[in-house]
Amino acid sequence: MPFVDPPHESEQTAPVGFHPTQAAPDTKPKNFNISGGILGAIGGTPLVPLEKHFPSSHFSCFAKLEGLNPGGSAKDRPSVAIIERALQTGEIDADTLVVEASSGNTGIGLAMVCAYHGLRLRCLIDPKVTTQNVDILLAYGAEIEMIGHPDQATAELLPAKLRRIEVILQEEKNSFWVNQYASLENSGAHYRSTIKEILRDLDGRMLDYLFIATGTCGTLRGCLDYLVDHDYSTKVVAVDALGSQIFSSDKHNRLIPGLGSAICPKLTPTEGVHQIMHLTAADCVIGCRQLALSEAILAGGSSGGVITAVKQLSSDIPKGATVVALLPDRGERYLDTIYSDEWVRAELGDIAHHWTKATEQC
Repeated sequence: MPFVDPPHESEQTAPVGFHPTQAAPDTKPKNFNISGGILGAIGGTPLVPLEKHFPSSHFSCFAKLEGLNPGGSAKDRPSVAIIERALQTGEIDADTLVVEASSGNTGIGLAMVCAYHGLRLRCLIDPKVTTQNVDILLAYGAEIEMIGHPDQATAELLPAKLRRIEVILQEEKNSFWVNQYASLENSGAHYRSTIKEILRDLDGRMLDYLFIATGTCGTLRGCLDYLVDHDYSTKVVAVDALGSQIFSSDKHNRLIPGLGSAICPKLTPTEGVHQIMHLTAADCVIGCRQLALSEAILAGGSSGGVITAVKQLSSDIPKGATVVALLPDRGERYLDTIYSDEWVRAELGDIAHHWTKATEQC
C-alpha cells in the first residue's frame, strides 16, 4: 500500500498534566468480548529470573518479557484494549479510519489489531522509522503517512504529527484517534493485566522494586495506580531517556526509539514514583548487549535502559529484595541500530572503550 503524501503541518500544543486522582479503569464493560484469534494470545508473558546477569547480587531480579506478545511488545495490550473498547461503544465501525502517530511498537500493535478486525489504519511516521517497521506495518495493510518536517516551535517531530492528526480528524468525518498519550485504556490495560501477572507469577514473593521504561507512561501509570490502590509498598522506578520531556525540561537528541518523549503525556504520574532515572543511549546499548550475552535475551533499546538502571541502583537495593525489570519489546527490530557495531560507532563513537569493558564483565 502506498505512502500517503501529507500537506505540510508544523505546530502542535503538547498535552497538559493529568490529575493524580483520575484513576485508570479496572474493569471491562459487561458486554466486552474476549479477544479472539491471535489477539487472544496477548498478555500472559513470562516472568523469568535473571540468574546470570546479577550472579553475585544481594537481591533477586526477574524480567517481564513483554516482547513475547504476538505483536512483539507491551504495546499490544493497550492496542487491543483501545480498539475493542471503541468497537464496543460504537466509536468505531467497519468504515472508520483509525489514526495514530507511531513509528514503532504502538503502530505495529494497532496494525495487528486493526487487521484482525478488518479496520483501516493510518499510521503517521517520521524519518527515524526503521525499514523493518515500515515493512511490518505495510504487511498488516496499514496506510503510511510520512511527517518529515518538525514543529517549528519545538523542533520536534511528534508535535508536528499530532497537529497533522487534528487535520485528518476534520477531513475524515468517520475517523478515530487512538491518542495513546492520553487514553485511560492505555494505562487501564496494564492495570488490568500486566501488574496482576507480575504479582501472580512472583508466587507469594513481595515485589519490592519495579523498573518501568517511560514513553506514553501507560505502563508506568497503570502499574503504579494498581499498586497504590491495593496498598502495595513497591518502589516504582521510572526509567526515562536523557533529553526526554516527561520528567524534565532539558532537551537533548534522543536516539533510542520508545524511550522518553518529546511531550509530557497526560498519563504521566504526578506522584507515587519512587525515583526517576535518566539514561543515555550508551546506557541502553550496553544494557542490551550485556543482557544478550549473559542471559541470551535479545531485547529492545528501552529494555537495555531498564537493565542498566537496575545495575546503577543496585547498591541502594536492600539485601534480599525482589526486583522486577519490565522489558517492553524484543531486539530483532534493532539489529540495524543497537546491535550494529557500525551504527554504534557512527552514533556513539566514544562508547567503544566502555563496551569493551562491559563485554569483559559478562
